Amino acid sequence: MTKKNRATDASFLRGVTQRGISRRDILRISGLSAATIAFAAACGVKGQGTPTATGTDAVKAFWDGKTKHGKLSFANWPLYMDTDKKPELTKFTEQTGIQVSYDEVIQEMGPWFAKVQPQLAAGQSIGYDLMVITNGIQFKQFKQLGYLAPLDHAQMPNFTKNVGASYTHSTYDPGNAFSVPWASGMTGIAYDPEKVGEITKLADLWDPQYAGKVGMFSDTQELANFGLLVLGLDPDTSTPADWDKAAKKLKDQKDAGIVRNYYDQSYIDALASGEVWITQAWSGDILQRNLSDGSNLQFIIPEEGGTIWTDNMAIPSTAENPVDALMLLDFFYDPAIAASLAEYIGYVTPVPSAKAAMQADADAAPDDDTKSYIEDLIANPTIFPDDGTYQKLHYYVDFETTELQQQFQSTFEPIVLS
Repeated sequence: MTKKNRATDASFLRGVTQRGISRRDILRISGLSAATIAFAAACGVKGQGTPTATGTDAVKAFWDGKTKHGKLSFANWPLYMDTDKKPELTKFTEQTGIQVSYDEVIQEMGPWFAKVQPQLAAGQSIGYDLMVITNGIQFKQFKQLGYLAPLDHAQMPNFTKNVGASYTHSTYDPGNAFSVPWASGMTGIAYDPEKVGEITKLADLWDPQYAGKVGMFSDTQELANFGLLVLGLDPDTSTPADWDKAAKKLKDQKDAGIVRNYYDQSYIDALASGEVWITQAWSGDILQRNLSDGSNLQFIIPEEGGTIWTDNMAIPSTAENPVDALMLLDFFYDPAIAASLAEYIGYVTPVPSAKAAMQADADAAPDDDTKSYIEDLIANPTIFPDDGTYQKLHYYVDFETTELQQQFQSTFEPIVLS
C-alpha cells in the first residue's frame, strides 16, 4: 500500500483520530483534579522525588561512567511510527548495532505518570529508556520531581546541527535541558470556505453573523488560550487578572448565542456536516479529513496567534540504557530520518531541513501517488510552518503552583459547563 493510500485508509484515520483525542485529553484541566495532582506530588516526595539539577556539573554527574549496552526500550504513543516496518529503527540498528524494543504503551499522560511514578520515586527502572511525553502539567511533574535525566548536548550532534531554532527556547524546558521535541501540532481555526468565505482572525469567532455556527473547544486550556489571544494577551506570561478578562470575553461570546457547542474531537464531524461553519481546530485533523474524503476545509493560524503543543523525547532518570537512548534520540534529528517520520505521521517536524529530504524522497518516489502525497505534505504549512507562523504560536498557560492551576480551572471551566 502506498503512503497516500495508507493516509486515506479508514482504519488509519480512525487511529489518527484516537491518537488526537488522547493527546489533547491529557491537557484538559478538567480531567486533572486537585486530588490527582496532590496525590502525585505527595508520592513524589519519597526516593528520588527531588528536583533535578541542571548545568554542566549535573550533566557530568549523570553521564560519567555510563556506556553503550547495545539495547534499549522505547515507549511511545500509538501511530507515532510505522510499526509494521519500523524503517527508522531498522536503520538505527543497522548503523549502531543497537536493538530497540518499541512499544505503543502511552495512551494518556495522567495514567502514564501514575503508572511509572512509584518506580521513579523508588529509584527503580520503569522498563523503558526513552519515552515521549507532552508539554503540560505532567511534564512539569516529571521534571520538578527529578524523574528526567539531564541531556548531554555534547553527545547530540544531529540535534545541535538540525533542530529548529524555535524549539530551543520553550517555556516548559528552556534550553532542552531534559527533552527534545518528537513532533508538534497546532491549534488554530478551521472553516468551510463555501459557508464563510475567507477567515483570518480570531475575532471572527466572535462575529455575530456566525451566531450558532461557531465551535469552541471544551478543553479549558485550549479555550483559555484563544480568549487571551483575542485580547492581545500572551498565555505564556498571563496572570489571574488576565484570565478573568479572557473568561469574560468567552462568556460574552456564549451569552450572545454565537457558540453552537463546546466540542472535543467531535468538532471535525460538526464542521464537515455543516453543523458549524467555523471552529477551533487541530492542524493534523484537518489535513487528514481533507485527504480522506476530498473535502476543502481550511485551517489557518489566525492573525492574533494560535497554540503549539509538543510531544517530547525524554530519558527517565532511572533508565538502564541511557547512552543507547541518547543515541536514538539524536538519531531522529538526522534530516533523512526526520523526513521519513514526518511522511508517516503528518505533524510538524522539529527539523526544518527535513523538508529538503522529503523533496528528495518525492523525486525518487516509485509511483505518482507516493510522489503526490509527499509533495502535498511539503507544501502544507501545518507540517512546515514558516518563521512568521512560528512567531504567532504560543504554548499553553503554565502554572507555578497547584493553587494557580485550581484558580485557572475555576475561572474557565464554568464557561463550558454552565
